Amino acid sequence: MSEAITRVGFVGLGRMGVPMVANLVRGGFAVSAVDISPDALARAESVGAHTSADLGDLAGEIELLVLMLPDSDAVEKVLADAAVAGVLGDGLLVADMSSSQPGRTRTLAGELAGRGVRMIDAPVSGGVGGAEKATLTIMVGGEASDVERARPALEALGRVVPVGGVGAGHAMKALNNLLSATHLWITGEAMAAGVQFGLDPAVMLDVFNSSSGRSGSTEKKWPEFVMTQSYGSGFGLRLMLKDMRIAVELSEQAGVFHSLGADAVELWARAAEDLPSTADHTEIARWIDEREGTGSSSL
Repeated sequence: MSEAITRVGFVGLGRMGVPMVANLVRGGFAVSAVDISPDALARAESVGAHTSADLGDLAGEIELLVLMLPDSDAVEKVLADAAVAGVLGDGLLVADMSSSQPGRTRTLAGELAGRGVRMIDAPVSGGVGGAEKATLTIMVGGEASDVERARPALEALGRVVPVGGVGAGHAMKALNNLLSATHLWITGEAMAAGVQFGLDPAVMLDVFNSSSGRSGSTEKKWPEFVMTQSYGSGFGLRLMLKDMRIAVELSEQAGVFHSLGADAVELWARAAEDLPSTADHTEIARWIDEREGTGSSSL
């Protein structure tokens, strides 16, 4: 049996990465954090992590390498870096907590296995708030023994849900986000129609949330990020669109008729063309409102 993991390397110190590092430190893990941003490294150091701008510095120092990056391209680039070769030693466990493509994850896991490196995929849902409160839902794909080895570290971050073999976590995350994005879009349209008719947005949400129309969008995203006009969930619109496309591609590969999903992708892509590259995904509500011409001050 592998020894318990106590030393964790963490790559990707964005808005979710730093609070995740803080929770690992609070959980008793020795964390070495890596990022190219000096500001991000300073934030990680302030929560108790050792920091470095060079992943190669972690060689022989860690048992679990967590990647919290935007996509498969970024994950593959990091792991292909020549400086990382010394880190990927026999017995290392890699946890890709990014929103990556399931097929590419399986291929990468096979390549790493040939070098004695184990891999699981463990994307998360819960946003910045979940990262800060250690209440993330963590969808884990991988061999049962690898999942159990990583479990103590992952449980410092939230609720661990094994969902299948390698790649299953990333598939689950993409499908979840397709649902989330579709809920958010139709909520925006329903709210815009109601406001145009003369209904009060707050009353609408109250009714939805005690009725069958409720969803994560009506219960959390609208009250916290849309009604307040903060649009600050911490998850970018283009990242959501990327996950939606992954989910629809999975459906197509499985031969599943997914017309609503494909339509949702097309609609979100249209909004992405208009909104800034930094737009939060909850800004889709404001875009819909402006498109519908309601001019509602609540949005």
